[in-house]
Amino acid sequence: MKKIELQDIFLKKEFGLNEEVSLQGWIRNHRKQKQMGFIDFFDGTVFESIQVVYDEKMTNFSEISGYRVGSSIEVQGKLIQSEYNNSLEIVATEVTLIGDSPENFPLQPKKHSLEFLREIAYLRPRSRLFQAVFRVRSVAAMAVHQYFQDKNYVYVHTPLLTTNDGEGAGEAFTVSALDLSKEKADFSKDFFGKQASLAVTGQLEGEAFAMAFKNIYTFGPTFRAENSNTKTHLAEFWMIEPEIAFCELPELMDLQEDFLKYVVKMITEKCASELKFLSQYNQTDLLDRHLKFVDTQIARVTHEDAITILKNAPVKFEFTPEYGEDLAKEHEKYLSEHFGSAVFIYNWPKDIKAFYMKVNDDMKTVAAVDLIVVGSGELMGGSQREARYEQLHDRMVQMGIPSEDLYWYLNLRKFGTAEHSGFGLGFERLIMFLTGMENIRDVIPFHRTPQCCEF
Repeated sequence: MKKIELQDIFLKKEFGLNEEVSLQGWIRNHRKQKQMGFIDFFDGTVFESIQVVYDEKMTNFSEISGYRVGSSIEVQGKLIQSEYNNSLEIVATEVTLIGDSPENFPLQPKKHSLEFLREIAYLRPRSRLFQAVFRVRSVAAMAVHQYFQDKNYVYVHTPLLTTNDGEGAGEAFTVSALDLSKEKADFSKDFFGKQASLAVTGQLEGEAFAMAFKNIYTFGPTFRAENSNTKTHLAEFWMIEPEIAFCELPELMDLQEDFLKYVVKMITEKCASELKFLSQYNQTDLLDRHLKFVDTQIARVTHEDAITILKNAPVKFEFTPEYGEDLAKEHEKYLSEHFGSAVFIYNWPKDIKAFYMKVNDDMKTVAAVDLIVVGSGELMGGSQREARYEQLHDRMVQMGIPSEDLYWYLNLRKFGTAEHSGFGLGFERLIMFLTGMENIRDVIPFHRTPQCCEF
């Protein structure tokens, strides 16, 4: 009897009815009757589970009846089509316990709150909900690499340890070999000879590689020490950051749209079962929403025009939209719905954006763009980078960013500079958009937030 997996039945369809099969996996639910029992069996290779039927004719019937939820088992039997609902099931000839689970196994077959499931993060991947979420995450990660690799982008592993704060936000985690409990740590005596931190972005190093390979992307973990407990903030998260040489803002928006639609389309094709389940859980037709997104061209408006739309909106906002200021969540929600599903907002006020963005001819705005989508708000942020040495240097001075620490970044503007652009996409925010989950803690395997780093 050949050992198989559920993916061989549901995905590869290599096994047909009445074939003898052997599988290993876990018990999700177990219904016991006097003369027979039903095990809801899954092995994690596909989203689907299968019902295992056993009866009193088996020599160890009473023993099998005692197998508890959460236990790992091996099942041997015949694959048949149920006479009741046409679904596939296995009529067992043998069921063997591999790993027992106690009566107080936390993940019982009942509805659990998301808060409770976060408290058992090491077990929640076995739940139906998180089987769906993390399989979507896996397929999305593959789609990211597939898209850029197919276009011959070079995948760059940028440093996780750095001595510069790429965003200029001052919210990085300090990394040190010193005893930081002392009142004044002398970082000149530290491991790197100066204060180092965990990286908040791989963009700056990515720009260096774009000046050599033309088209590159990074995809890895980043860290921010922002003491925030909102639904959209993590201390450790993953970022996708492409960087493209000889590229200006309009071309960048073309790339952003094409890339995102590619990933969304891949999810609709490879995760139909997961999307169906998540749609029921979140009461949102995700498949329909994603297909409409793929088929609709994303609108593009300037920040100034976006503010005008908000000011003329037949809605009373809690925060009054103002020219020269950032958008509130309620503004993003209105704009994304106003334009159907998504909108690019570009040419942002210079004073609220990062130092590396190209200043436009009006000297008031920068060539920056944010993508706002229905249900998630801001999903991507990008810009055309400032390629002129003097302008970049002056901007750094104005914003109090030590140019001596970023001499190499400035030097890129000396040695064969070119117009170049890039964007950043928080991978967890992408998964929220794809799955309809509302809290970022529920789309990453083990969340890192203030006062939470135990798993």
